[in-house]
Amino acid sequence: MALDLSWPVLWDGLFWPLMRLTFFISVGLFVGNLIESLHWTRHAAKLAEPLARRARLKDISAASFSMAFFSGITANTMLAEAHDRGDISDRELILSNLFNSLPTYFLHLPTIFFIAAPFIGNAAVVYVGLTAFAAILRTIAITFAGRYLLPPLPEGCLPCRLDEMEKKRVKSSAFSKTWKRFKKRLPKVLYITTPIYILFFALKQLGMFGWLQGLMSGQVGLFSFLPPEALGIVAFHMAAEFTAGLAAAGALIADSHLTTTQVVLALMLGNVLSSPMRAFRHQFPYYAGIFKPKMAMKLIVHNQVLRGVSIALVGVGYALISG
Repeated sequence: MALDLSWPVLWDGLFWPLMRLTFFISVGLFVGNLIESLHWTRHAAKLAEPLARRARLKDISAASFSMAFFSGITANTMLAEAHDRGDISDRELILSNLFNSLPTYFLHLPTIFFIAAPFIGNAAVVYVGLTAFAAILRTIAITFAGRYLLPPLPEGCLPCRLDEMEKKRVKSSAFSKTWKRFKKRLPKVLYITTPIYILFFALKQLGMFGWLQGLMSGQVGLFSFLPPEALGIVAFHMAAEFTAGLAAAGALIADSHLTTTQVVLALMLGNVLSSPMRAFRHQFPYYAGIFKPKMAMKLIVHNQVLRGVSIALVGVGYALISG
């Protein structure tokens, strides 16, 4: 099958969708970064003290949890310094780092949502909601684990160091910070989105997905519950990054019979499969600069195992309810 490069086909199938997507991504990135810069999660940090007490985590772990709503680097630095001083054990360091999964996720939730929404529409609400629920489950699991794995805390008030840390933080304009992040991130997003949209336009014109459907017909595999188009989303999610999977989903969702459930499950599957190597590639150098390399590796492994299991469980539950 030859490519149809007539102007109506190019405009309706490629140029107009790309222009529309670029506009909404630009708006979404700016708004998401602005919300992050304004620290909209500040009030949620007040939950740290009672939650940390239930997990039998010390004051430094509670303060780290609070600071993780604003800066993951600051939160991890606090834990590393306390561990080096001997204030917290290896076990509490690992549990405290895992405990910070929820604020770390919520720190970037606005940007994740505002990037996903232009690509996959209403499915973004479901996907972000499910991954947020998985983060909540991880925190609940660590709270219960702490009660059984850590010794009881001494009586007395659990001091909160959030205000102290905030006073030391250099104040800067939320708008200027947002604009700086926006200018840095938008070209990277478009660099991924544009070639993927063009590729999927060409693959559809060439009948690639029809060929893939025929190739997979009758084949039973681990991911056979997803159609070939959805597996394409998983592949791009694994091969590149989150934006690539979204770009693939956005290019397919309007012109195929993929349901919201299939798109969400494909993104969650791609999330689970792609995260370990990406975490090692991007997270290990940063973690090794804060913690000792051996401990940095332990923390990444524990994080990825807990994260993968939680997302998989939520995904299976969502598939059963939707199916």
